[in-house]
Amino acid sequence: MRIIAGTHRSRRLIAPDKLPVRPTTDRAKEALFSIIESGYYFDEKTVLDLYSGTGNIAYEFASRGVEKVTAIDNNFHCIKYIEKTTKELDLNITAVKSDCIKYLENCKQQFNFIFADPPYDYENYQEMKDLIINKNLIKGEGLLIIEHNKDTQFEGENVKLRKYGTVHFSIFSF
Repeated sequence: MRIIAGTHRSRRLIAPDKLPVRPTTDRAKEALFSIIESGYYFDEKTVLDLYSGTGNIAYEFASRGVEKVTAIDNNFHCIKYIEKTTKELDLNITAVKSDCIKYLENCKQQFNFIFADPPYDYENYQEMKDLIINKNLIKGEGLLIIEHNKDTQFEGENVKLRKYGTVHFSIFSF
């Protein structure tokens, strides 16, 4: 896993083997950030990274200069790894150990970007998306990006699907 761009570009990170994660591939991450950068500046933006795992996406946003990233995961070891790496790299990331749905239910803050990467066998994609939209957690002109496999599909006018091998991103604009 590596940070592709920004202040920590080309920095390689080695996550412990014991983490139960599937980090977004560098190829898919590079393509995703190319899409985001084509329409947005990162300064003064806030990010919510759900099902953060290793923090791969959080580090990328933070390295590119967003104001603040909140990384949520329910695995203690993932949170500890994110906290350790955040401190080592001096990034503005807050790691929170929580169930992502419970976090969303109690969240009162809005974000410019929300990225969600639940396990591919996750059964509540639609519930998660609807909760984010119904609670108005995305600021105007923001993005909700959900990473999933080929078996998950979202419908609607404001969604674009991008495929990179086995990685699929549904990108919702507001």
